[in-house]
Amino acid sequence: MNAENVKNLDLSGFSVVMKGITKKFPSVLANDNVDFMVKKGEIHALVGENGAGKSTLMNQLYGLYSPDEGEIYINGEKLVFKGPKDAIDAGIGMVHQHFMLVANQTVAENVVLGSEPKHGLLKLFFDSTKARKTVKDLSKKYGLAVDVDAFIEDIPVGMQQRVEILKILYRGANILIFDEPTAVLTPQETEELFKILRVLKESGKTIVFITHKLNEVIAITDRVTVMRLGKVTGLVNTKETNPRQLANMMVGREVLLRVEKQSREPGDVLLEVRDLHIKDNRSLDAVNGVSFSVRQGEVLGIAGVAGNGQTELIEAITGLRKVEKGTIQLIGEDITNKSPLDIRESGLTHIPEDRLKRGLISQYPVYYNLILGKHNDRPFSSEGIIDIKAVKAFSRELVENFDVRPRDISILGGNLSGGNQQKVVVGRELSTIPIEPRVVAISQPTRGLDIGAIEFIHKTILSMTVKGIGILLVSMELDEIFSLSDRILVFYEGLIMGEVLPDEVTREEIGLMMAGHKKAEVVMERGEGR
Repeated sequence: MNAENVKNLDLSGFSVVMKGITKKFPSVLANDNVDFMVKKGEIHALVGENGAGKSTLMNQLYGLYSPDEGEIYINGEKLVFKGPKDAIDAGIGMVHQHFMLVANQTVAENVVLGSEPKHGLLKLFFDSTKARKTVKDLSKKYGLAVDVDAFIEDIPVGMQQRVEILKILYRGANILIFDEPTAVLTPQETEELFKILRVLKESGKTIVFITHKLNEVIAITDRVTVMRLGKVTGLVNTKETNPRQLANMMVGREVLLRVEKQSREPGDVLLEVRDLHIKDNRSLDAVNGVSFSVRQGEVLGIAGVAGNGQTELIEAITGLRKVEKGTIQLIGEDITNKSPLDIRESGLTHIPEDRLKRGLISQYPVYYNLILGKHNDRPFSSEGIIDIKAVKAFSRELVENFDVRPRDISILGGNLSGGNQQKVVVGRELSTIPIEPRVVAISQPTRGLDIGAIEFIHKTILSMTVKGIGILLVSMELDEIFSLSDRILVFYEGLIMGEVLPDEVTREEIGLMMAGHKKAEVVMERGEGR
């Protein structure tokens, strides 16, 4: 819809109209004359690659940024937001991807935090009874089942998300923005969320749904706005589109939504883990006696909700965390509790889940980040002296191959977007220069990446297996686990609930195992009696 049409539009049927929005940052035009319109009582998806301008647009709707040009209308009224409080007062709420909850407070206390009901003559004291009743009534009204007295640290991720939703409903939100809301949910929790969104819609709420998961867009939304390079490239009714068409609008070309795996027989065992016991940062048991192996040319996927021992497992295998009991063998060599450098030199590389903490040095330029861990090896170094020419030549090729934006290899790692930081880490660890790895331990390889970059990295991972490299893949994205894995282990509270083959199990069955059901129980429930 062009600007003239927007100008003449009857705004009465829209909760949100953002007209001609332009937002510039140094050297970046984030939003370029964007029109974004959300009808009252609809679930409206906003999709696009990293850097497309989605977050910038929503940050302006939520009052975190002010547009350089353009106008914002809420329920037909032109408004200017000087901060999030103005947006909240206008009935706008946002559920962020990373929850903003106080772990050692109760559900009720978190919901009312900052707007607590008070009692007493001067209204100075927190009225916990009224807070509990208000949250109970609100949760019942919208089908958001929670235990108002439970502490946040003791409840599962899906319930924590409900608390976030209750927080914005408590403050009177009628326009709800969800940023990647299913990123940390099991399939069952995702379906529960969708039921909640439908209830909210039926109650008259308007929902903006930001996601990379196009199947979810088809499942839950009414209309879709697609952005690319700061502009709107499409506005379609969900029932008239499909994931392939949306991906094309997002990227500007045909995209493989699921890469094809070549048929192959796994070779010898490369990585063998036996009876592994690991503690977390609080000295509590995180991994409790797990055993498995990774063979040549296969992808062993580990599925599970975050916080069930996957992080500690990968850290122990890569030398970042102490093994309390058990052994880890790499190509017949015992690497248990060896240093990360020794393990890397033995042939195991690591793509960490936290790219800022473990993956790169934000104060270093891209070209140095692309050789971290390899900087003492030829061709990058000779007799302790870095060969900058060789480093930069390698870096230019890698940023081109992995589509790191911008292409400037001298830019500091900390100045890249999160998605491009991830491309730097993945590109470095999957590179076969100076030596080809034998096993790659990967945690969340496509976290924060857009659909085009995901396609490229998936192809790269599978190309490694063709060379006989073994892949240990930890991912919270079930589509990724199913697409890449030859075998799948399901983790729950530091235990393996079972090993399954991707072609012989459903997402729902994996979800049950992720929630603590053993494989045998899931098979019995399926009715096979095996």
